[in-house]
Amino acid sequence: MKRDLQERTDAGRFAALVAVLAVLLAWGLVLNVNTGPVEIPAPQVFSLVWAALRYKVMDLFTGNYAQELEAVLEATTESRIIFSIRMPRMLLAAILGGALSVSGFLLQTFFRNPIAGPFVLGISSGAKMVVGITMIFLAPYVARVSSLIMITAAFAGSLLIVGVVLLVSQRVQNMSMLLVIGIMVGYICTAATDFCITFANEEHIINLTSWSMGSFAGATWNNVGVSLWLCSVCLVLAWLLSKPIGAYALGEGYARSLGINIKLFRAALILLSSLLSACVTAFAGPISFVGIAVPHITRTLLKTNRPAVVIPISYLCGAVFCIFCDLIARTAFSPKEMAIGTVTSAFGAPVVIYMMLKRRKAQD
Repeated sequence: MKRDLQERTDAGRFAALVAVLAVLLAWGLVLNVNTGPVEIPAPQVFSLVWAALRYKVMDLFTGNYAQELEAVLEATTESRIIFSIRMPRMLLAAILGGALSVSGFLLQTFFRNPIAGPFVLGISSGAKMVVGITMIFLAPYVARVSSLIMITAAFAGSLLIVGVVLLVSQRVQNMSMLLVIGIMVGYICTAATDFCITFANEEHIINLTSWSMGSFAGATWNNVGVSLWLCSVCLVLAWLLSKPIGAYALGEGYARSLGINIKLFRAALILLSSLLSACVTAFAGPISFVGIAVPHITRTLLKTNRPAVVIPISYLCGAVFCIFCDLIARTAFSPKEMAIGTVTSAFGAPVVIYMMLKRRKAQD
């Protein structure tokens, strides 16, 4: 009886959170589209988006409306701003914000530490280092560094640092010390990146510096498509691992007793979290604190640690968080624009401090 009541309460809380987050997500998307140096009224935005969607659907089914669709996309300055700049940017912020949050949740599960995350463990810095090296030394030989190359480079950097952290974790049992080592590894990767910049030409230095500050600016529909596909696959796979994740959170011995292959499971967690953080780093640069703060906020709101519930809500929370952070970054000091990492740090760091103080109090 009590268990049934608890399940109904959890289901009600989950449904309420989904509804609230959906409303916030829709509101954030509308604000991002019609807010900026050129303000576009919401009715005009809806009219243009509806026309574009209608012609896109009709073209998919009949193949006769490509010219009409192109005319809507290029008709006015406002339509070009909406479809070429603002919509790709806000959609990329939503997709990658959710990806970073789920990546943080998977790493926190792996290390059994609530303040583990791609940025703190140096994983984002490792991805940044390899992407930076690729941009500096490969760009002179190819006309364009493709999305696939960027994601592959970021994934390689992420796995490299994860491997280092795993090797260290076998010798260091204290998780606080492991996090400090992760931060130091991040500094080493940053130093290596800065060293490589010494040999880059001015154009590559400007591009790398702008990218390394973290930003969703310059997003394209190709970026949106690739990141949506990759993050969707990783999210579904992570959700399918919900039961093993829940068992693993109760201890390796308990997970083994249920027949879970621990080595294979741990490898899957690392690969999924690395792919998600690599996708974020490749398209938006290193973004701090989202992967640590948002999973904690999600668990607090849900009042449960069940992965099947936490993973989708964490993704939605990350999407909402990054959309509004990007809006602040764009508009707070317009026409100047802040780096997205500056805003996420301002909101995420206090959450991490609170978590550490709460954890210390619980230990005392």
